[in-house]
Amino acid sequence: MYAFDMLLERPQGSNLEDDWPDVSPRSIDEPLDGDEPNVLVYPLYVDEVLRGFELECWKSGKGILMGAASERDDHRSVTDIAGRVDGLALMPSGYNDALPLSMLAKTIPLVMVGVGDEKLPAAYLQCDNASGMRQIVDHLVDVHHINDMAFVGGVNDKAFESGADTDDVVSRYDAFKKYLEERGLDSRGALLDDSFATSDEYLVGLCEAIESNRLPQALVCGTDQTAFGVIRLLADSGVRVPEDVIVTGFDGILAGRLMTPHLTTVRQPMEDLGRKAARMLLSRNGKPWEKPEKRILPVRLVVRGSCGCP
Repeated sequence: MYAFDMLLERPQGSNLEDDWPDVSPRSIDEPLDGDEPNVLVYPLYVDEVLRGFELECWKSGKGILMGAASERDDHRSVTDIAGRVDGLALMPSGYNDALPLSMLAKTIPLVMVGVGDEKLPAAYLQCDNASGMRQIVDHLVDVHHINDMAFVGGVNDKAFESGADTDDVVSRYDAFKKYLEERGLDSRGALLDDSFATSDEYLVGLCEAIESNRLPQALVCGTDQTAFGVIRLLADSGVRVPEDVIVTGFDGILAGRLMTPHLTTVRQPMEDLGRKAARMLLSRNGKPWEKPEKRILPVRLVVRGSCGCP
């Protein structure tokens, strides 16, 4: 499931600790339809944001309802319970445009986490994507003397509609091109592969670059999970990271510290995003926003082995 719509429920007088179902990040890591969990399939970024949301709601004595859309017309999981909640935090999903967001924004407060273009009367929470891409480009140029790098991520991908990071990835790619040009590098071939997916079935551009021996010196991925798939595909093709090509991610999810090599990435404050989303909803007491409100959280570069740093 790539959409997690987190809703803040009105208390009904029940004992939240004893009666509320387990909706912790650990509880969603169960196999679906008999399949084994796959780190490249589950939206780990969402998992860590959700943890912060949970913790803040627990601290305030509030319960959580979660809905997930797995198909474009499957929005009832959100709309059917919207009348029973005091607020809704919407996570990135390719299915969000099927939701009646204009109606919901007039009914209950909405917090859009990494979503949207600030047209609705809602709160918009996102990390500083531009700063993160600047830090990556500067590090690759100044420390590793890279002059040939390309982006991997679903900027225009429509085939993989459940991609969970559409707006963030587009913002990161735009910043990537901008900072390449600022550093005097050619941005015309900046997008090597335009896919949200993480397998060779979708990473066609990357496969073609490997087969034709046209890999750049560095691959800058739109998300950490994209980077995991890229590194796995490179390893299967006999391409070494970072000896043959550098790979970087974006998000800073825990799994990046557990892979080999450890992933160089931009760490965004995912738990803090979740906590702030919950606090903003709590502060509204069920009253919708009158106009868009935007907050941007800072990020920082975390250098590890996938770029060649110790």
